[in-house]
Amino acid sequence: MDGATEIGWEPHEIALLNGGPRGAVTVAVVALHLKGALETGPRRTLCATGPEPEGLGPFEGTVLDCLREPLTARELVRHSDVRLAVALARIPLADEGLLRYPRLGPTRGARRRVEFWRARHPLPTVRHGLSDEDTLLAVALHGDAALRMLLPRFALRAGLTAPGAPADRGPLLAGPRPFPAVARRVRGLGLRRLGRGARGPFGRLRFGRRGRRGLTGPAHARGRPVG
Repeated sequence: MDGATEIGWEPHEIALLNGGPRGAVTVAVVALHLKGALETGPRRTLCATGPEPEGLGPFEGTVLDCLREPLTARELVRHSDVRLAVALARIPLADEGLLRYPRLGPTRGARRRVEFWRARHPLPTVRHGLSDEDTLLAVALHGDAALRMLLPRFALRAGLTAPGAPADRGPLLAGPRPFPAVARRVRGLGLRRLGRGARGPFGRLRFGRRGRRGLTGPAHARGRPVG
């Protein structure tokens, strides 16, 4: 059975609840790509390749019309016609009580439904053998993870995913990475940010030649006698 039909929402509606306008446009772009209706160009632009294919929904049709001229994915999301199409797609979702006013974000009930269907339709572990409908459902429910798994090259060329995306764990320090020994000492000081004027629990941290550190701050914090 088609997963989207089982859920009762169109893929772009699921993506709208899960990832906002960007998610909905991403699903529409993937749908057009699977139908051969668009191609990627230089500087991660997208452009329609021909006439509108059969069986295209109103939302995807609006996205395709906007791509009669090359646009990046970011420009596409901000296009006035696409913004209007997103607003129209929100109306039935709001009527069902799935969007809250005034910002029209998903309600708690909508998030619970998305989580339920995400658990029921986990991220596929293989790329081959999936129907277009299953691919769209995976992108709608799992977002960037599905793009990197199922359509890595297209997603990168289309600007739907960033090159060299960071891992889930975030770095301890922001800015240029220091020498490993210095980084370990910084972690020991509980310093969260490395940079000019950064402070630890014992004062301001300064780096000199060869990455050596020095502390400036109250005398008692540096272990010097006060007097």
